Amino acid sequence: MARSRAASWVMKAPAGTRCEFKASKRSLPQNDRMWAMLTDIARQVPWHGLTLKPDDWKLIFLDGLKRELRAVPNLDGTGFVNIGRSSSDLTKQEMTDLIELIFAFGAQHGVVFADDREASHAA
Repeated sequence: MARSRAASWVMKAPAGTRCEFKASKRSLPQNDRMWAMLTDIARQVPWHGLTLKPDDWKLIFLDGLKRELRAVPNLDGTGFVNIGRSSSDLTKQEMTDLIELIFAFGAQHGVVFADDREASHAA
């Protein structure tokens, strides 16, 4: 039904109209998993002498996933602000790739993820 509706819109669109089709967006369980993992990393991994928040780690991993860093000088010229992508724009596959990147980083840094602890206690 959705495909028929989209085809109808395309046929009625004025000349020069642009259409964009995207893969499915990330799922809520993927989002929950990502934030749990980021929280575990924030609690367990110091980064260059700093304790980072889950939001900070998300930006680091998004950069690692896409290798696109967009930064601009901050208002007072004392540093930079990352204006990169939002995780809410990720497809299911991109979110899977991001979670795998976070998991690999955690494994390299000895992070024990909450889901892993829960699984080991259930066994």
